[in-house]
Amino acid sequence: METAKKIGICMDAASAHVIRFLMEPSEIVTVKSEFTKEEEENAMRKGESHMHNKEQHMQKEYYKELGDIILNYNEVILFGPTNAKAELFNLLKEDNRFSKIKIEMKETDKMNHDQQLSYVQSYFSNTRPTA
Repeated sequence: METAKKIGICMDAASAHVIRFLMEPSEIVTVKSEFTKEEEENAMRKGESHMHNKEQHMQKEYYKELGDIILNYNEVILFGPTNAKAELFNLLKEDNRFSKIKIEMKETDKMNHDQQLSYVQSYFSNTRPTA
């Protein structure tokens, strides 16, 4: 019998920490949006419309990269303090490639790396965290 592959993703608009669920502590892989403050300033010099288009394009690439990671798993918990997780969640729900993947979303406070690891371990074990 194949073991379910599970990950937690703690995210905001700038970066996502991807945490594989294992019975022992796991490493956190960080995926960053290419739309940095420097990119925003450069785009703003060309006008607000240009900046908005650039931001949307880079955000789309960021979510695509996360989606490519998620395709390798059976269960996913998206969590964090911002709306970025909801934006990604909605995009994934519209894409049929993700229909067989159990994806949940939880609002949490900002967490450090150890808290993120603990949250994912707790979430996928028998005791689910409350937030």
